[in-house]
Amino acid sequence: MKVIRYSHAFKLQAVREVEAGESCASGVQRKYNIRGEGTVMRWVRQLGSGKYGKIIRVEKADEISEAVRLRRQLGQAKEALADACMELALEKAFLAVACERMDQTVEAFKKKHAGRPRTRRSKPTRN
Repeated sequence: MKVIRYSHAFKLQAVREVEAGESCASGVQRKYNIRGEGTVMRWVRQLGSGKYGKIIRVEKADEISEAVRLRRQLGQAKEALADACMELALEKAFLAVACERMDQTVEAFKKKHAGRPRTRRSKPTRN
């Protein structure tokens, strides 16, 4: 495998072309037949002025508090989900214990009481 080394001046020229907007990093890569995919972008990060590729976000005070509020709300939702999962696990355990005390399997209990009325008297009345 042949190793290709680029001079510092060549790297600076490629970075200048990207930062000037003459072409994008992939365009410079194709123009000079540079084989590494991220090579030109790495040069831009290392040797560039920092203008290209850097994102500056300006926020108002209420936008910052909105992000905090959303994080807090997400935390509350996660806690509620954990509580619901814990309650479901407890209900399943209680059902298993109750079925064990009645000498019945959980599956048989579910089949027996699957939404059917228990007595004939519980039929809906007509109005």
